[in-house]
Amino acid sequence: MDIALRALTLSDVPALTALRAAAERADRSGMHFDETDIRSELTDPKLDLATDAVGAWQGAQLVGFATLYAPERVRDVVRFEAAAEVDPARRGHGVGGELIRWMRERARAVHAERGFDAPGELLLSGVATNTGLAALARRTGFTPCRHWAGMTHDLRPGGVPRAAVPAGLRLVPYTAAYEEATRLAHNDAFTDHWDFTGADPEDWRAWGPAGHSFRPELSALLLEPDGRVAAYLLTDEYAADAAATGVRACTLAFLGTRPAHRGRGAARALLAHTLHEARRLGYDRAELVVDTESPTGAPGLYRWAGFRPGVRFVTYAGPLTGC
Repeated sequence: MDIALRALTLSDVPALTALRAAAERADRSGMHFDETDIRSELTDPKLDLATDAVGAWQGAQLVGFATLYAPERVRDVVRFEAAAEVDPARRGHGVGGELIRWMRERARAVHAERGFDAPGELLLSGVATNTGLAALARRTGFTPCRHWAGMTHDLRPGGVPRAAVPAGLRLVPYTAAYEEATRLAHNDAFTDHWDFTGADPEDWRAWGPAGHSFRPELSALLLEPDGRVAAYLLTDEYAADAAATGVRACTLAFLGTRPAHRGRGAARALLAHTLHEARRLGYDRAELVVDTESPTGAPGLYRWAGFRPGVRFVTYAGPLTGC
């Protein structure tokens, strides 16, 4: 197959949206994307389209893409996260291998440019039922390193739990006035989670409560008496999902409790509040993705709230050298 790689531009948004839709029809991850979502990804201030986003073209047809995100902060390993997809009609014809070669070459260059002392690795993620991706990962030196569970809660029949706000804390709706305080709480809450290196203000504005999918009316905070954020739950809604499925769903994007407040029921209180609000406002379903090895036991919390497991995802890790 004659494949040409070139940097993606914003003019490629329609072609990339169509490619992602074709992949979703094949993989059934439950994640749909419209042009607004794709444009938001490509305008991430931390993504340099000229060097870190590439499309694979067969003539005028976009048959694959890859984007590479270099970490700004490092704990033990320099982990380069990648997003990539191949048109299902072109899978098994070498497109994925070409994209992995590009990602590795680019990651090696960035690793050298920035003078990282720690070893580097490349991360690829996908739905667990994508056997083609699993086979490609094995052939190119990747092994599974993390598993994630998609979970859903059908809000229509009820069964939404109730939980009291812990003594000494106050539940308030999220507003933009709490943006920085919530970011700091997020960095504290996730400090012991896998591959978490902190969110700076620019990251938080791009992917936190300033994004186009964010729903403040379904988001809430628990505050200490001095106004410090003790725990938070931030919620999104994706128009592309509703358009594709006919189901209005709220996505629990971030739920975290500062370590000093764990074990007191803070997360349960926030979760119960948001589920009741979602049901009251006419949402059909709540959904989320959780690390199956979460150090806080998050999967058990969601089962308590009535969430049930669904689609599973796998993250594969591979060295920066190799095929």
